[in-house]
Amino acid sequence: MLISCASYREIDFKDREHGAITGSEFYKRSSSHAWKLRDSLAVTEILNGNVPDFMRKFVAIQTAVESDQGKIIKATYYVSPDYLSIGSDDDWARIPLTPMAAQAIADTLHCFLPTRKIVDDIYQHARVKLEPVAMFAFRDSTPTMYQHHLMIEGLRKQRSGMIAGIKKDVVISGKVSRAGLSVKNTNNGTRDTRPNRVAIYGWHKPDAKAIQPLYTGHVNWYVDYSHGIRLVYRRIKVDGKWMDYTDVLKDPVLQKLICDEDHCDFYRY
Repeated sequence: MLISCASYREIDFKDREHGAITGSEFYKRSSSHAWKLRDSLAVTEILNGNVPDFMRKFVAIQTAVESDQGKIIKATYYVSPDYLSIGSDDDWARIPLTPMAAQAIADTLHCFLPTRKIVDDIYQHARVKLEPVAMFAFRDSTPTMYQHHLMIEGLRKQRSGMIAGIKKDVVISGKVSRAGLSVKNTNNGTRDTRPNRVAIYGWHKPDAKAIQPLYTGHVNWYVDYSHGIRLVYRRIKVDGKWMDYTDVLKDPVLQKLICDEDHCDFYRY
């Protein structure tokens, strides 16, 4: 049983098979793929355990909130140290994905996608904080995605530890409408009434301000080089008790541990 003070949690990826493709080989194979084929190949590889070893240990983040009675409620949740990647320790690459593919992976690994608050928390806790790198040509092409990964690695200079600032996170957000949900005004704007949206947020600058505000302007099959998939273990320890993240988000007080929107009722894609 994991204790709340543990600094990391092992996630149940399968063992990486001998001879599995590397990160550079993934991008060679998918260089001409449209999003569906690239997603399919990535999901298969990741769920078969084709991820670098450092991705298997999720990092602990501590947070707290004050109840209406003035009690300080403490919690610990666990996040991946980097964005979803494919390959070996010697040859790996970050892979942008649609929220549908990300959700399939998250479900299998007992995880969820982060909220805006979690993305901000991760940036504050990250050991390696890099200036965002923008690219302007062929933004949604597979080769551009690999080139962006290589550029990030050039800036990282082999520094280890949880990294942040390098991607716009695919997030769960109350701005994404659910079927049958009425549209209400919020401090963050109205819910997006258009179907099949993806919410993105992040790309923090060194001053900790996000270049990309919470945004639902893209259809959910759109992916470009700047998108990243960070996973969060779905069990959160709240005052010594394990809770599913959905139960945390449903509680009007506890939801503030991991969500800073007016509405925290969108749990998954």
